[in-house]
Amino acid sequence: MKDSNYIKVYTGSLVTTQRVIGELDRIGISAVVKEQSETGLIADVFGGSGDFQEVFVHKDELDKATKVIEDLTSGLEA
Repeated sequence: MKDSNYIKVYTGSLVTTQRVIGELDRIGISAVVKEQSETGLIADVFGGSGDFQEVFVHKDELDKATKVIEDLTSGLEA
């Protein structure tokens, strides 16, 4: 998403990304999701499928989105 008004705010698994999107939607932020799929060595080494998603928000909503994501992900790390 080069040269756009959207900024990547999160990258993670499908499950976690869906939770992030839900929380952003709850406060009125419409996120854009870009799905990535990596194959090969990285997925083999770490034992996962290598699939992940990137979440982007409009630059005008960056501060609000960052706060929501920080609150959510800090709870996931506990």
